[in-house]
Amino acid sequence: MNESVLCLTELSKTYNSDLPTEIQVLRAISLSIDPGEVVALVAPSGAGKSTLLHIAGLLDTPDGGEVLICGRSMGKSSDQARTAVRLNDIGFVYQFHHLLPEFTAVENVTLPQLALGKSRALAHERAQFLLDRVGLSTRLTHRPSELSGGEQQRVAFCRALANEPQILLADEPTGNLDPKTAEKVFNALIELVSETGLAGLIATHNPDLATRMNRTIQLENGSLI
Repeated sequence: MNESVLCLTELSKTYNSDLPTEIQVLRAISLSIDPGEVVALVAPSGAGKSTLLHIAGLLDTPDGGEVLICGRSMGKSSDQARTAVRLNDIGFVYQFHHLLPEFTAVENVTLPQLALGKSRALAHERAQFLLDRVGLSTRLTHRPSELSGGEQQRVAFCRALANEPQILLADEPTGNLDPKTAEKVFNALIELVSETGLAGLIATHNPDLATRMNRTIQLENGSLI
């Protein structure tokens, strides 16, 4: 049996804890995701799904509970160690692509690999491979402003997978796209994820997309259903 790549145990998070009116965003959240499993996270706006993703991705810290990445507890890890895990083991995709506007598509996917010390030639080769897999082989040298919204998001997916992470975290990755484009982008994402066998946690408002993942969890009033 595969060990869970991402394991969240009894996570809690409260904002304004030092004020009379506090907001408990997460209440005793526990969740495990195995290699090759893609989980849909469904929640209304403001329910705390972004907070949960940020904690899972080591961009935020919980008030209580534990985050384990590939079996390693991250609670007492140094900032340097957390940064290394984010670079090596976690890929992020957001609703907006956040591509670097001055760089081409292939350069945007190459840069994260250079940050890990990969040679430019090998990084460029992997960037080309990923972009070809999502149908962008003819758009390699285009800058973000020259790409459609769906194309930009596909480049963002490739960038997230460039360093061959163990975990993909996506926050409404198709939420800014029209339904037809969202379908095409989602298909590209799922195909890439299934090929790599990584664990995925994908927040979405789209119930049709959610049903196509391995399982669906719902966040409501700070708790998982």
